[in-house]
Amino acid sequence: MKLLAFETATEACSVALYVDGQVRERFEIAPRRHAELSLPWAEELLAEAGIARSQLDAIALGRGPGAFTGVRLAIAIAQGIALALDRPLVPVSTLQVLALRAPAGADQVLSSIDARMGEVYAARQVRVDGQWQLQGDEIVCAPEAVVLPAGRRWFGVGTGFGAADGLLATRLADQLDGVDAQALPRASDLLTLAVPAFARGEGVAPERVEPAYLRNNVALTLVEQQAARAAKAAR
Repeated sequence: MKLLAFETATEACSVALYVDGQVRERFEIAPRRHAELSLPWAEELLAEAGIARSQLDAIALGRGPGAFTGVRLAIAIAQGIALALDRPLVPVSTLQVLALRAPAGADQVLSSIDARMGEVYAARQVRVDGQWQLQGDEIVCAPEAVVLPAGRRWFGVGTGFGAADGLLATRLADQLDGVDAQALPRASDLLTLAVPAFARGEGVAPERVEPAYLRNNVALTLVEQQAARAAKAAR
């Protein structure tokens, strides 16, 4: 099995290639350089593995949530390659990918990404038989609106825990065994989820893949942006 993966939903840009059990990856924290790096990295990985694009079985991608332009870029690149090759796409939640950054012993994870404008993206996930399962919906909200079920211990991963001066980590401190606020999603982790998903027949036609923006209005007006900044400053 051969899959190429793109994850560009955050400030980190990564591309990874899975070839019959072996994974190669390029990863860099490179804000605003995702479009410049993604395709050249993909070509480098294919060359290193000694395979052509035509030998790929599918293209995997992080569908978000995350930065609007980054999510859009991953989908556009993956769709372009998949359509040219007549291959399926395997879309994976960026928040689910992020959960794989938790320590090996963590079985309950709250993954969160800084959504800017005083909000975070968040999702609760539980490891069942070695696989991460989403608990409830992926959400975008203010850090103070994120709630964890009582009586459970969780591990927090992602930049959402550093947003708003670490408000999310502070509020949930009594329910968290630890936090990695520097964790970012990686294409190699994406492949950990995408490879078994593709084996289960979960690949989809390129035109059917939709981004997970979560926000109803992706592009805020200047007035809305100023109001969000004012609200954050008043906390």
